[in-house]
Amino acid sequence: MSWWKNNRRVLLGISGGIAAYKAPEIVRGLRRTGCEVDIILTEAAESFVSPLVLGTLSGRRVWRQKDFLSPAGGAQIPHITLAGRAETLCVAPATANTLRRAARGEAETLLGAAILATRAPVVLFPAMNEHMWDHPTTRRSVEECRAWGYGVVEPEEGALACGYEGRGRLPSVEVILEEIWRRLRPLPDLVGRKVVITAGPTWEFLDPVRFISNPSSGRMGFALARTAWYRGAQVCLISGPVALSPLHGVRHISVTSAEEMRRAVLAEMDDAAVIVKAAAVGDYRGASPSSQKIKREGQALRTIDLVANPDIAAEVGSRKRPHQILVGFAAETEDLRAHAEEKMRRKNLDFIAANLVSGEEGAFRRETNRVELLSPWAEDQVLAGSKDEVADGIWDAVVQRLSQV
Repeated sequence: MSWWKNNRRVLLGISGGIAAYKAPEIVRGLRRTGCEVDIILTEAAESFVSPLVLGTLSGRRVWRQKDFLSPAGGAQIPHITLAGRAETLCVAPATANTLRRAARGEAETLLGAAILATRAPVVLFPAMNEHMWDHPTTRRSVEECRAWGYGVVEPEEGALACGYEGRGRLPSVEVILEEIWRRLRPLPDLVGRKVVITAGPTWEFLDPVRFISNPSSGRMGFALARTAWYRGAQVCLISGPVALSPLHGVRHISVTSAEEMRRAVLAEMDDAAVIVKAAAVGDYRGASPSSQKIKREGQALRTIDLVANPDIAAEVGSRKRPHQILVGFAAETEDLRAHAEEKMRRKNLDFIAANLVSGEEGAFRRETNRVELLSPWAEDQVLAGSKDEVADGIWDAVVQRLSQV
């Protein structure tokens, strides 16, 4: 987990829709990182979720509509205090009525007044019947909210509580948390930049049931994609076969072989500011793959003729323009620095993240990583920690270089 997710202050507004039942899980997800979660529960929302449950999970007072103008708070003005404390304000679910009030700046409710008073990023998660979502009034409210600078995350398609099937479902808790993290990221320094990242292994089939590959899990590449999206980038992730779920907000391209990955990278690189080659691409493939399963009884498997795969990083390095940054990885078992420096020169890399893949520090299939980040443009540094933390360290160096080209 990245350091900046710890101990943040989130104001969660819950309005009166059936999707409010997901609110306790949102609170739990935020609390797992140590976030302080203040909650405003609208009067209608109390019909769907209990203040007692939310207060128990958050460990804090749950603010209700009856607290808005109550003298019980003394000199404390709830909507000003809550709005001022928050580092981000999210509303999940946001009903059609809540969207309308936010769009028009109506402040007759505690939640509406807090939205109007805060200077923190605001993100709204609409959830309603599909016909209500498609109504011109709702669409106008969404447009007006976005014009005010509020984030509006469109609902998902699927089965709705009302019995309809269509768009209107509150996004998953995981998606909601990712959107909150993006607003809490302290440095949105990749906004407007396209980045292309490769991840995972490649499979080179010898016959329909056998292939040459490696143990890469793709976690490092996915961490680079996730943290780049947090920082505001437009992310294209080109991934070999992995057992990881697609990342929210990231455009995925799935490939199998090294040649498929090469074609995808070359097709995406022209308008990219940064290309990161984090995939463990197979160096070789079978010279003559069989269209039928090679039988055990035969002699064919005793000797496998191999041919070299294209060197994607070297080809990108020869094609990239002066304003583009190319980051490579070197997975080595010995002479780490010497091999990494030679690869950086030969492939025209701006940075290379070199790590050992053998012994106790081996990076394959681990949640942590340790790399030496080398560059002709910056001082060498060692990055260690979770793969998200290592990825953030790489992006810090890349952003600094982008400011110079």
